[in-house]
Amino acid sequence: MHNSSLRPLLSRRPTAPLTGTMRVPGDKSISHRALMFGALAVGETRISGLLEGEDVLRTAAAMRALGAEVVQEGPGAWRVAGRGIGGLQEPADVLDMGNSGTAARLLAGILASHPLFAVMTGDASLRRRPMRRVTDPLAQCGARFAGREGGRLPLAIEGARDALPIDYVVPVPSAQVKSALLLCGLNAPGITRVEEREATRDHSENMLRHFGATVRVEFAGHGRVIELEGQPELRAADVVVPGDPSSAAFPLVAALLVPGSRLRIEGVGLNPLRTGLFTTLREMGAVLAIENARTEGGEPVGDIVAEFASLRGIEVPPERAPSMIDEYPILAVVAAAASGTTRMRGLKELRVKESDRLSATAAMLAANGVKVVIEGDDLIVEGGGIPGGGLVETHMDHRLAMSALVMGLASRDGVAVDDASFIDTSFPGFVELMNGAVGNGGVPALVAR
Repeated sequence: MHNSSLRPLLSRRPTAPLTGTMRVPGDKSISHRALMFGALAVGETRISGLLEGEDVLRTAAAMRALGAEVVQEGPGAWRVAGRGIGGLQEPADVLDMGNSGTAARLLAGILASHPLFAVMTGDASLRRRPMRRVTDPLAQCGARFAGREGGRLPLAIEGARDALPIDYVVPVPSAQVKSALLLCGLNAPGITRVEEREATRDHSENMLRHFGATVRVEFAGHGRVIELEGQPELRAADVVVPGDPSSAAFPLVAALLVPGSRLRIEGVGLNPLRTGLFTTLREMGAVLAIENARTEGGEPVGDIVAEFASLRGIEVPPERAPSMIDEYPILAVVAAAASGTTRMRGLKELRVKESDRLSATAAMLAANGVKVVIEGDDLIVEGGGIPGGGLVETHMDHRLAMSALVMGLASRDGVAVDDASFIDTSFPGFVELMNGAVGNGGVPALVAR
């Protein structure tokens, strides 16, 4: 299929090491939530460092459609005048969430406990993604949902007139499901209780406290029980959005794989429920220094320094998956370049991401001469180097596209991707940033095909 908006790119070994200091875009999870909580709070919230990728701009537009004042005042600087809990207005038109599963699922939670009617849709990729994992439990508050088969978008939502608090055990680890239920509980009297058997990223809990809600967390084995007191008065609170650790993963891995490289990435979020990749890379032999560690808006932040290293294959335990679910494609690239075999266990969740990310990751490696096998929910990669020379089908998946481009930097014959246009959904300026890191007047490594 020919599409004039496709952006095929070729990535090849750079002519000089990657060096210097850079910032990556703001954390996507925190950016979505800052806009949503700002819209639900009373008063004016100022946000700095907001990720201005397509996904987050969809959330900004949705909160505006629900009656909040959402204004960009400069690069990454936004002001949100909220409506207060229960104060949202009915949107006049369909809410288009683009490619963002996070925005769609969290917004479903907000809408479920507000007495209004809304219809939500998204792009072709998002319309294929399962929504019943959030709409089924959200229906317990009294909301009604009508969607396509499997609860897929477009989805009509009739919010509850008098929402009931929900008590729910999340069957599969998912920060999105947990967050949707907590957001729903904001406009329900009493205690909303969510139990997760494995801890998932806790940005919603941190930010709820930052805005003045009462959230209690009890630890139970590997998991947690989260209780939220309903109908709090959320007060406007400024948010400094840290650099996204999932985005930092790409330049960081490039520095580990390109000989002689040393990169510093400033102001990256270091939430322990998001840093499974950093733990794994250290186990493989990487030296990652954390400098200037601090706390901002309830989130740990620091600078990460990565340099070229000889890496070895390991076994990655399944319980680490929730803390690095978005990083497996780039970890697979590391595994291909490392010595020995790497086995990544328990990757069932990867089958329902922007693409079937498990099979797409395996196909990316195989197309470039790397031996790879999927056994059940495990991905097994035989290391020893990346021949390259292949074309990667990116399936409209931004993380797959960036992983393939980083792989090209460490390959013998270069790696091509069929389309890099949607990288901007999460990492605006990725290609320019990576080319800018090739030091000493080196030739750009990422070029149009």
